[in-house]
Amino acid sequence: MPARRSILRLLPWLAVPGLSALHRPAWAGAQIEEPLADAVRTALSAAIANQAPPVPVFPDLEARLAYLRWLGAMSERLKPKKPDWPVRRDFLQTVWYESRRAGLDTALVLGLIQVESNFRKFAISKAGARGYMQVMPFWVRQIGDGDASKLFHMQTNLRFGCVILRHYLDRERGNLFMALGRYNGSRGKAKYPNAVLAARRQWEYRDVPPAQTAPSPPARPDASP
Repeated sequence: MPARRSILRLLPWLAVPGLSALHRPAWAGAQIEEPLADAVRTALSAAIANQAPPVPVFPDLEARLAYLRWLGAMSERLKPKKPDWPVRRDFLQTVWYESRRAGLDTALVLGLIQVESNFRKFAISKAGARGYMQVMPFWVRQIGDGDASKLFHMQTNLRFGCVILRHYLDRERGNLFMALGRYNGSRGKAKYPNAVLAARRQWEYRDVPPAQTAPSPPARPDASP
């Protein structure tokens, strides 16, 4: 009977969609809270505060078609993790938008998300990092509005994660290996950067536009006498 009562107590929790994912720990380490200079804090706060929706803007039709080809290719790769097309489309669009907004390689951001949370929106690490990019709650206090629950909102989490990684890249003067270690709280150790860089290769994409039919050469005049 005691065992049966324990199982019954768990049933209401199991019935809530997504709750098991919320409490499943993530692999991530812990970004280390460091003091920020006032100018850096102001710049990061401004980068976070712009809440424009993640709608891509293209300079021309070919750029839009290239994006759609990328979206189709990434959608197929991500389908095992996110089988619902609208959810998958919105996620990829937001990753594309936020990574480019921060000046980051989109494949790198996807690789980092794979290592950090395995594409689980409600992942929580043992250190308390949250969401897709496993952002530590202290960042919301330092450069946000203090509401850590917003780190489970897709665009907010991706915005924070991309801005933080860009900040670490700048601090490390473009050294990606060291910046990734700092992001994970394991600066100087190879395990985490190597894992992200290996995952990045799974999300690299080389755009190949559809082949166009070449126009037929003009008919040559009959050269026979």
